[in-house]
Amino acid sequence: MTDPLAPLIELPGVRAAADKARDALAEVHRHRSNRRGWVTTAAEASVRAARSSAALDGGSTELPADGNVTDPVLAGALRVGQALDGDALRNLVGIWERAPLQALARLHLLAAADLVDDENELGRPRADSGVAQRLDVLAQTLLTTSAPAPVTAAVVHGELLTLKPFGSADGLVARAASRLVTVSSGLDLRSLGVPEVFWLRRRQAYLDAAAGFGSGTAEGVGGWVLFCCGALEDGAREATSIADAAAG
Repeated sequence: MTDPLAPLIELPGVRAAADKARDALAEVHRHRSNRRGWVTTAAEASVRAARSSAALDGGSTELPADGNVTDPVLAGALRVGQALDGDALRNLVGIWERAPLQALARLHLLAAADLVDDENELGRPRADSGVAQRLDVLAQTLLTTSAPAPVTAAVVHGELLTLKPFGSADGLVARAASRLVTVSSGLDLRSLGVPEVFWLRRRQAYLDAAAGFGSGTAEGVGGWVLFCCGALEDGAREATSIADAAAG
């Protein structure tokens, strides 16, 4: 069976950008703070990622001193962040590797718990024609592709942003799914990178690039993949700053 992502690797600049992202994340895993103290740095990365992801969807970034988060988008992002950290992450990765759609449903349940009125909508894709079919194709692609992880992560991210499969919290789910690809593939095994900060700082470029992916053109898809590879590389620099601070 032909790998549907294979043509993307041959688009201008994609292979080199994927290699740079991989090398940057490998380097941050070798940082002295991450050799033994990675649990602490990964936890900080998780919080930064959650706050940035929430802000991308119009949520707050403020963490109240009493821990009572009232903003529903931020609350959902933090719940997702907890599922992408520590033992919970290992459990979710296990589900992702066996049944990606089940993992997506779990992410939506966490992300949208305070955003929907009907609990029956949590974890359930929209009934619109074509949504289930495209999700099935995405899941099969994930289970069979041999494309570099940065490329696969970009495609999963872009496809979920475009499809909006749940109709709520789709951005949070898309970015979390991208992170699951990087962890499960070994690209960012300890979930240290924080590409979400890059995307937030360039929010309009992020939205424009996502729209380009949604257009389906080679230029649009290639541009999105390059943008996401750049975010992973920059996210490694953010991770380095966290590790540097931990090292004192």
